[in-house]
Amino acid sequence: MGVAVRVIPCLDVDAGRVVKGVNFKELRDAGDPVEMARVYDGEGADELTFLDVTASSSERGTMIDVVRRTAEQVFIPLTVGGGIRTPDDVDRMLRAGADKVSVNTAAIARPELLHEMSRRFGSQCIVLSVDARRVPEGEQPQPSGYEVTTHGGRRSAGVDAVEWAARGQELGVGEILLNSMDADGTRAGFDLEMLEAVRKVVDVPVIASGGAGAVEHFTPAVRAGADAVLAASVFHFGSLRIGEVKDAMRADGVEVR
Repeated sequence: MGVAVRVIPCLDVDAGRVVKGVNFKELRDAGDPVEMARVYDGEGADELTFLDVTASSSERGTMIDVVRRTAEQVFIPLTVGGGIRTPDDVDRMLRAGADKVSVNTAAIARPELLHEMSRRFGSQCIVLSVDARRVPEGEQPQPSGYEVTTHGGRRSAGVDAVEWAARGQELGVGEILLNSMDADGTRAGFDLEMLEAVRKVVDVPVIASGGAGAVEHFTPAVRAGADAVLAASVFHFGSLRIGEVKDAMRADGVEVR
């Protein structure tokens, strides 16, 4: 493959605090994202993703502060997503110390936004986050069988997920974060078919997200085409450690950092 596979923990942040429960003994404050970021950095995470789940833009200043404090203490790349609607939002996050910004809903409403952002900040800074699921029985079919969703996977965007990933690449994004809404939270493994389908139509790196539950789940995602693997709850609850995941992939012959 040439490039080492990245392991990326994702933290859901609401009004400046980590949302999903955290089970690390070595944390002084389990709700502080900066504290968590530091632990993950020490454990060998290759990157970190913060997802700002606060709906209101009035809380944006809080997230900027979290990013700034994290960037001062942690030196692995940091991606921030959630509520990014304009190039100015991207600008603020990058200035605060984020390396990349992920865009989701706003791009579905106006795809040209991806082109504007990529042109202004460079492809390497812009990640298209795709929340996708298999089209449910009896609903509007899509050519690939997968559709893009919004509102946490509850609402169909009426867009083919595989075609949308390809369009994102055409519009200049540097990476696709492919999140399986069907697998998310199940801990039953990543959606390998969906990964394979997207891999066939894009050349940019693909991050697999949704479904990680055991060390055995990560290598199949890489074989299906993922350049990076992302997980949230399995890392927070300490059921998997980053080192264990890397060791398992190494044992399978996957190149990791």
